Amino acid sequence: MGKYIELDMQNFDSVTKSGLAVVDFWAPWCGPCRMLAPVIDELANDYEGKVAICKVNTDEQDELSARYGIRSIPTILFMKDGQVVDQMVGATSKQALKDKIDSLM
Repeated sequence: MGKYIELDMQNFDSVTKSGLAVVDFWAPWCGPCRMLAPVIDELANDYEGKVAICKVNTDEQDELSARYGIRSIPTILFMKDGQVVDQMVGATSKQALKDKIDSLM
């Protein structure tokens, strides 16, 4: 069973440097973030071994949030080989996320 990867300053660059990574910037107090959480879990299962599905807790990782200019949560960054290639802000559907992931693979 796939599980998302919890990112912090220590592992962020190594996890996102090669291949496709989907990074969900979230916080425990954020309602839309909590609504998106089961979708992120499902994507981690659906794309296990193909795409790194990741989460960054903005309350704990404010340096990462600042580095990527995160102003609203949830924000989902789509990264390819360490570079941000797209992003979505706000809660969205699983299908919208799958469509974006599939288009970037």
